[in-house]
Amino acid sequence: LLPRSAALRQTSGLEHGRTRGLRIGAMNRVLLGVRGLETPEQTEKVLRALRSLEGVVKVEPGQPGQILVEYDPHRLTVMDLIRAIREEGFLAGML
Repeated sequence: LLPRSAALRQTSGLEHGRTRGLRIGAMNRVLLGVRGLETPEQTEKVLRALRSLEGVVKVEPGQPGQILVEYDPHRLTVMDLIRAIREEGFLAGML
């Protein structure tokens, strides 16, 4: 018998543990603090910016001024996420 990952690649034609641009494996999660999110429209603007990044799997608003992001660490760093938020005009950092 083949290990499960080898069997998956063999039966579906996947190579190097990738499928449709996403790595099969562990994703990272980070809680980001964002200053200046005062309205639902501002929050949605930041959520959209994060979701548009290739490698972001999930974005969830948390407590006011907090956003939880699940991302592929082989494609993005926390600084990439923070940079995307700053480009929208907000200060951000890791909590």
